[in-house]
Amino acid sequence: MRSFLRELKLLVKGLVLVANVLPIISGFWIALYFTNTSFSALWDKFIIVAVGGTLVIAGALVLNNWYEVDLDREMHRTKERPTVTGTLSMQTILYIGIAFSAVGFIFMLFTTVEAFIYAFLGWFTYVVPYTLWTKRRTTLNTIVGSISGAFTPLIGWAVVDTALQLVPIAVFVILFLWQIPHTFAIAMRRHDDYKAAKVPMLPVVYGFDVTKRQNVLWIAAMLPFTVFLYELGIFFLVVALGINLVWLIYAIYGLFMEDNKKYADTMFYFSLSYLNIVFGLMIVLSFPIFH
Repeated sequence: MRSFLRELKLLVKGLVLVANVLPIISGFWIALYFTNTSFSALWDKFIIVAVGGTLVIAGALVLNNWYEVDLDREMHRTKERPTVTGTLSMQTILYIGIAFSAVGFIFMLFTTVEAFIYAFLGWFTYVVPYTLWTKRRTTLNTIVGSISGAFTPLIGWAVVDTALQLVPIAVFVILFLWQIPHTFAIAMRRHDDYKAAKVPMLPVVYGFDVTKRQNVLWIAAMLPFTVFLYELGIFFLVVALGINLVWLIYAIYGLFMEDNKKYADTMFYFSLSYLNIVFGLMIVLSFPIFH
């Protein structure tokens, strides 16, 4: 059982799954805050969307692993995945991906129609346009993949209220923009892996200098959308904008750095810090004791 759970963790890409579930929870929680809704009125829906959203995302990640087995064989960082080691059969992995997705969508049926739609759009965009169509063909794969991941806060918000309003859309845009420099940092750190697997990531196709310049633009673009979350308080704005600005300053400084490994590592940790602190703060500051 322990061995199977370890293989399952590798299949769902562990921390990637956690990083995608956190915005679902953040979206739900800040929706309670902005709509002045009591958690006790929707605690059951929270559990359902947390479980359902996790399973839908896990299903998409497993199906991605199943389809990309040939790429994973060429990459050092993915060599321990069960698709490569053969500890689980490809048929079993396919069934796991389908089962997770199906059960996740069944859970989502018990939330709201809008939340179900966002969950499906995120899943579909990741599995089809990203995994099947763009990952192997174009550097735009990062943009497409970022769209799929940005649906997660909308899933959480739509359980409470419609997400077709300014604040959740701003969170969607922030998460979309965040994923691009985050993914570029990973692609720079694993440049040789992606090159060996012939995956057209931006640093592989156009080089590090082009990637660095794009990072500056994407990180700068996040700043104005953070302001739309001003109702979370001045402390949130100071922290969120502060982290964003420090990240941007380092990205600009990185244009003149020759140590690309140090640059990529630092950018990667900046991106993780931003996600964990900003989205974690959304949850904490929307607790009743803080307002």
